[in-house]
Amino acid sequence: MTRFSHFQNIVAGVAIAMVGLSVCVISFVQEPAEAYLFPRLISVVFAALSVWTAAKAFSGHSNSSNGLSEKELANIAPGLVAALIYIFLAAETLGFYTASTIAFFAVYSIYDTASHRELRSWGKRIVLTALFIAVMYGLFAKVLTVFTPREFFQ
Repeated sequence: MTRFSHFQNIVAGVAIAMVGLSVCVISFVQEPAEAYLFPRLISVVFAALSVWTAAKAFSGHSNSSNGLSEKELANIAPGLVAALIYIFLAAETLGFYTASTIAFFAVYSIYDTASHRELRSWGKRIVLTALFIAVMYGLFAKVLTVFTPREFFQ
């Protein structure tokens, strides 16, 4: 492993740990406590895994040996930007399900290998996005009864 790839692993590990720990802290300061039980359980697991990832990066025991090339970073960047917009702007502003629909459709459209010039591929993206959101709604709202941010259109 080169020094640069080791440095890249450390930066990524620390960034992931910061996100994991901040999500965990945020989930524990929200009220009402009953509504945040599921997010708290998930955030504790996410925080533990993210700290473990950072520790492996610092120790040099990370399985990623070469880091990311410029091409790989360029491939990841659009999805990362969409995710950051979703997390920091859209979810609270538009509501969980509306923002999730837009984010899923955007990321799916960015990374879908089907032609962007064919109407059929756009129809497929729309149908799969609707199915994804329907499953999310059924899982979170009906099965787990998890509190989600209020919707913009309500």
